[in-house]
Amino acid sequence: MVDRKMVKTVGEHWVCAMLARHGWAPALTRDGIARTDILAVATHIEERPSIEIQVKAATRGAKHTTWLLGNASTLAASQREWFVFVMVPQPPLPPRGFIVPRDHVVAARWIIHQNWMTNPDVATGQRNTPISQARVNEEVWAGYEDRWDLLETPTSSVPVLFPAWVRERALLDRVGLPPDHPWNEALPVW
Repeated sequence: MVDRKMVKTVGEHWVCAMLARHGWAPALTRDGIARTDILAVATHIEERPSIEIQVKAATRGAKHTTWLLGNASTLAASQREWFVFVMVPQPPLPPRGFIVPRDHVVAARWIIHQNWMTNPDVATGQRNTPISQARVNEEVWAGYEDRWDLLETPTSSVPVLFPAWVRERALLDRVGLPPDHPWNEALPVW
């Protein structure tokens, strides 16, 4: 059985190490801070912007890795809120990281879950898992893998790096986007 707390701790420490390697001065927040596991300052940028990161860590699944997104429904309160999804494999393989703006995560969570819930090929009433149990797999995050460079950019300027099929699902009436998501005004091209 996997110790989830240990996986999360490994993920957080790995993210701190990667941030330091890329010129950021990271600090873990105390347990219980909503939305932010790590605060970091860019020591390599003259303006020294700070960022907030929520870490989601998971072990490699049999076929692929999925991350439970739970409370990932709150839109960003600033242009510097991020998620880092960490895949913690069996040693000696190194972890893998996917660096994603918070608003991108909120959109993906909704699109993937609504598409799954409203799939016309599944009989009505067969799927009733709430969005709080939504999982998103590594295929959706693939374009964000090792994109530590994105952290230097305000999140509203970061290109959407989802697979094209995610956008196609968002355009379906049965799927769409969360009601208050900024992409409802104009869905970005990706």
